Amino acid sequence: MGTYAAVVLAGGAARRMGGLDKPALPVGGRPMRDRVLAAVSDATPRVLVGAAGAVPAGVRVVREDPPGGGPVAAAAAGLALLDPDVSVVALLAADLPLLTRAAIGELLKHLDRETPDTEPAGGGSAPMAPSAHSGSAPTAPSAHSGPAPTAPSAHSGSAPTEHSGLDGERGPDGACFVDGDGRRQSLCGVWRVAALRAAVHRLTVERGGSLSGAPVRALLAGLVVREVAWSGDGPPPWFDCDTDEDVRRAEEWAR
Repeated sequence: MGTYAAVVLAGGAARRMGGLDKPALPVGGRPMRDRVLAAVSDATPRVLVGAAGAVPAGVRVVREDPPGGGPVAAAAAGLALLDPDVSVVALLAADLPLLTRAAIGELLKHLDRETPDTEPAGGGSAPMAPSAHSGSAPTAPSAHSGPAPTAPSAHSGSAPTEHSGLDGERGPDGACFVDGDGRRQSLCGVWRVAALRAAVHRLTVERGGSLSGAPVRALLAGLVVREVAWSGDGPPPWFDCDTDEDVRRAEEWAR
């Protein structure tokens, strides 16, 4: 896999943490959003979506419409800043303080792997791919996980742009980690930009022009997703911080 872009979503309200600017909270002495941006330091461009103060040099900042409109509105705002020749994007929550460049590399490798996938009826999961690492990792719940993808409606609008693998089989539209219980960590994944843009268009039409409050599972419905199990020796890169206790756990892992 060659170059890729990164869109980091930092516009959440953090209601379970009293409305704090959660991505700005430090873990291991650095704001969580800066740790996520560091994990994609080789991405071009890097886009941070949400209210932000000082950000690392070269990072573009944009706000979702409306502000606080949720992750799908934020993803659409980030995608709008990507040049037409950008083909792959890492779509990441800003509260993933344990994310590493090695983990992003795993996702890019599995997205680019030339093993054909069989598209399930109505879209959904490609066969799960194990990480190249050995060992077991701790299981942690994530607010970015969700139920199995919903099959798209017959009136869902434009279909995702297909990526062909071997023998013309449809390859994956994206690759994301799954936790120890098999739940997708959709905001810790890499995606083909054309497929995401088509999905944004479809969902915008379905919702009458507004993406505010749209769930991530609705955006990804119908896409072929390669699920990647993380089994490295370190902490799970998809671990997100939604509570003070989560931040304390991340601090322990980051030491």
